[in-house]
Amino acid sequence: MTIELQRDLSAVMAQQLQIRNHSLTTDVGEAEGGADTGPSPHDLYDAALGACKALTVMWYARKKGIPVEDIHTHIERDDSQERSGVYKLVARLQVKGDLTDAQLQELHAVAQKCPVHKLMTTVTTEITTDLERLP
Repeated sequence: MTIELQRDLSAVMAQQLQIRNHSLTTDVGEAEGGADTGPSPHDLYDAALGACKALTVMWYARKKGIPVEDIHTHIERDDSQERSGVYKLVARLQVKGDLTDAQLQELHAVAQKCPVHKLMTTVTTEITTDLERLP
């Protein structure tokens, strides 16, 4: 899969992000020289974790017949030590439904194993960057 970004010429630094048929703007805040026209790359990274946890819990609950009616996910970031190699995220999931304590514990275990959580904590990511001139 390819994700494409192209500068949004209506803003100083913003990028138009295209994923399949989905489009959104990403930018940085005014303090970083942007116009805050969309979420920052860090916001998208953090949101990927929250989305993955929520979708994984919903998928699992439906597969197992666990009566989850709604789910709200909150991600809190502490990037105060990022430059020294520590980036902290706290995920808080609030689940609505007629659930037993055992089902809540089961869903908690599933949330801990979502694919993005695994990517962020156990997988070595290799990145190659090429830079070319535009014609």
